[in-house]
Amino acid sequence: MLLVLALFLAACGGNDDESNGDDSASDDGGEDAPKFLQMLTGGTSGTYYPLGGEMATIISDETGIETNAVSSNASADNVIALQEEESELAFVQTDVVANAIEGINSFDGNPVDNVQAIGSLYPETIQIVTSADSGIASAEDLAGKTVSVGAPGSGTYVNAEQILEVHGLTMDDIDAQNLDFGESTSGIQDGNIDAAFITAGTPTGAVEGLGATTDVSIVPVSQEKIDELIEQYPYYAADTIAGGTYSGIDEDITTVAVLAMLAVTDSLSEDVVYDITKAIYENAGNMAHAKAEFITKEAALDGIGIELHPGAQKYFDEIGVSAE
Repeated sequence: MLLVLALFLAACGGNDDESNGDDSASDDGGEDAPKFLQMLTGGTSGTYYPLGGEMATIISDETGIETNAVSSNASADNVIALQEEESELAFVQTDVVANAIEGINSFDGNPVDNVQAIGSLYPETIQIVTSADSGIASAEDLAGKTVSVGAPGSGTYVNAEQILEVHGLTMDDIDAQNLDFGESTSGIQDGNIDAAFITAGTPTGAVEGLGATTDVSIVPVSQEKIDELIEQYPYYAADTIAGGTYSGIDEDITTVAVLAMLAVTDSLSEDVVYDITKAIYENAGNMAHAKAEFITKEAALDGIGIELHPGAQKYFDEIGVSAE
């Protein structure tokens, strides 16, 4: 009898321990919730890394899943890491991940089929920068000019190529130079190039630096061309560079932007991604980073050109937000 009683008590104790383990692992995301998540961001001096750190803290606090923000080489490398299941979450540009899903540009021959969207975060504005005395007032005026378009295959290069396309131009119609942002603005200052495509959050340091020595002009994109570009490439969104963003430019400039977004592998469950999405978009107001003001429920589906994860879709359906 004593042996039977001892076995019974041991069994009860084991059940209690197992139950407690399930509770701590599942939390809000259900039984299949992981205990840890890794969020790939970007370089430590950029926007992705500090903003990702704040998001990781919010996800950890709100879902009970310990989430770490990790520095990386940003969008293209992040997509590959998600594809190879080296991470679960990542910051990416909307156009880069759309290219990855389609298997085009830098992902030519290597389409990605396991990455889905949580939502967009903030605009990375496409700025056609020139000097005020260049005589360039529209994209059509770039014909025959020396223009920096970024490295071949880069996001900036693809943006330049597509904007030229909707204006009836190709790379063959300009003297294309493959320069980085600093080299581009230095070239404008020195008179070696006429204009530069720069895709970055505003204000962009390189453009601000140019404005300290040169009267800067930003070439606008008309609403007609904005609509045409978005229809053809849905990962773009309309954007405005507000007057006063750069010294000497007092009027608003209409243009387009790709967006920074959060992407996720399709291996995470609907419940887990629902909780992550809810945590981010209902707590963005608690983030201190300047770009957090753009992270809103209403704009979360702007520029998304890939499929939403079912968990994110569930959240946005619940709050009545849909893609336009």
